[in-house]
Amino acid sequence: MLVIRPINMSDYDALHTCAVESGHGFTSLPVNEKLLTNRIQHSEYSFSKPDVTQPGDEGYLMVGFDSETNEVAGCTGIEASIGWDVPFYSYHISTIVHSSPKLGVNNVVKLLTFGNNYTGCSEICTLFLRPAFRGGLNGRLMSKCRFLMMAEHPHRFSETVFAEMRGVSDDEGNSPFWQWLQEHFFSIDFTMADYLTGIGKKGFIADLMPKLPIYINLLSPEAQEVIGKVHDNTKPALRLLENEGFTCRNYVDIFDGGPTVECDLRNIESVRHSFRAKVEISEHSSSQDYLMSNTSFEDFRAVATKAAYDQASESVIINAEAAKALQVEQGDYVRLLPQ
Repeated sequence: MLVIRPINMSDYDALHTCAVESGHGFTSLPVNEKLLTNRIQHSEYSFSKPDVTQPGDEGYLMVGFDSETNEVAGCTGIEASIGWDVPFYSYHISTIVHSSPKLGVNNVVKLLTFGNNYTGCSEICTLFLRPAFRGGLNGRLMSKCRFLMMAEHPHRFSETVFAEMRGVSDDEGNSPFWQWLQEHFFSIDFTMADYLTGIGKKGFIADLMPKLPIYINLLSPEAQEVIGKVHDNTKPALRLLENEGFTCRNYVDIFDGGPTVECDLRNIESVRHSFRAKVEISEHSSSQDYLMSNTSFEDFRAVATKAAYDQASESVIINAEAAKALQVEQGDYVRLLPQ
């Protein structure tokens, strides 16, 4: 059984493995010991931070592990409110019209405008599932456990939730979008720019990025082609978020042109349709699949399991294995999401 829990320092080696396996373009998992260590320490601090009444600098990082072998299968995370300590940049695609009635010319053109419009929003991030574990409900659990957490503890998160989707790049980490920017404004390749961003050295972005809007039709055809498109490996994650109600509102990543998708927290499908139930621990023959979390924050746990829900009593029957994984006892409450 795959179990989601908050990360701790003993998971460093596993997190480093995820960082290596995630490859180029996965900015939130840099292969850097200091940064990964800091990320774990900050998550430990965030989960133990008492009396949080509104989102702040908290960053919550979780791992999924196999309950039989204790092997870490992947990671997933949430940043409660981004852009305050370290600037968060994106491009917004806007449309303008160049028109001359006298000449009978009417040209519609699109612009990329540099900005910080997602400052203060919550970001779902760092979702990576190792190849050997990509089956069954594992991918759904790794992604949707964050929405179960948000549904149970909404005061810790912002009204708007967004995700940066990995854009198009080749096996060597070359991005057609970045190649055009590199040629005209930068002197470093995509993998270096991506790495510097991942380790928090974003000053070069503000220093070198063009401040005025960029006409998209002036970009190379290759760069124009990939704006708003995702890496092949990211397509399943994008479909899952689209099914949750996330949509791209014309914001894209400044490095690879990948889309940023967003949704109001209260409108996320898994938030809207999850519900609480009282636990009864017993063997059962139900065939209904659920994603399920406990109601604790500091000791958050989530699993995918079969259960029997009784609407009349608002109770759910789970087996002893699931109860142990969730760290719940008879009479405790859990949050359910039917699958």
